[in-house]
Amino acid sequence: MELPLQVIDTVVAHALAEDIGSGDLTTLAAIPATAHMTAHLVTREAGVIAGLPVVVAVFRQLDPSVKVLLHTADGVAVVAGATLATVTGPARSILSGERVALNLLQRLSGIATVTAQYVVAVAGTRAQILDTRKTTPGLRALEKYAVRMGGGRNHRFGLYDGVMLKDNHLAILAAQGIDLATAIARVRAQLGPMVRLEVEVESVADAITAAEAGADLILLDNMPLDQLRAAVQAVAGRAQTEASGGVNLQTVRAIAETGVDYISVGALTHSVRALDIGLDYAA
Repeated sequence: MELPLQVIDTVVAHALAEDIGSGDLTTLAAIPATAHMTAHLVTREAGVIAGLPVVVAVFRQLDPSVKVLLHTADGVAVVAGATLATVTGPARSILSGERVALNLLQRLSGIATVTAQYVVAVAGTRAQILDTRKTTPGLRALEKYAVRMGGGRNHRFGLYDGVMLKDNHLAILAAQGIDLATAIARVRAQLGPMVRLEVEVESVADAITAAEAGADLILLDNMPLDQLRAAVQAVAGRAQTEASGGVNLQTVRAIAETGVDYISVGALTHSVRALDIGLDYAA
């Protein structure tokens, strides 16, 4: 699924306004208006690339005369030292857009890279890697796109495109005398069968209740491996299962081997390290 151009342009416009404001004082004072340059976007480390269309949008918005020649594509794994793109045009425009282009490309490529590592770690199991809503405000569409470029899958995009009864929802309902099965039935009655209904549980017994009540997806939250395995066996295919909590690259393989359908990883977006990419002056 590609990123809509409107989404890219909106993010880029806000980022450029934030960084440049009323003008790039250093570049305007130091660099002649007639100066032209060529520069290469180069990786300093190996990784999976995401965000090249965003780079193109940065320079297109700043100055349509800047030319960006892409040498690779999003979703491609590259080695350290790889040239991703060549940027040619007025030096003032390229220098003014450099940081915004790099910030976005580095972050999205960092997300794609770590997602790919998780995908490799669970290869051969049934588990698929999911992202979460733990994203940078304003960058969710781009960050979820980067997860896809790394081989992961998107969970719901926001609160409006899927139902997820979490612990706080269920605690409030319990205080009103509404048990888990009744809560699921009430939501199903209001929204109908076409909306996927996910329920968070913390015990095998609640997983069984959720499956019997008609949940489509059951989130097995912070369960130890033996409990995860027991919950998957107890659900017995009546709903899909998702593991969450305590997931990292050291634990994800063992979690996948319990038989869960999905593993959601907040770290894909909330604490990922940017991939080291630079813009190197060529001529």
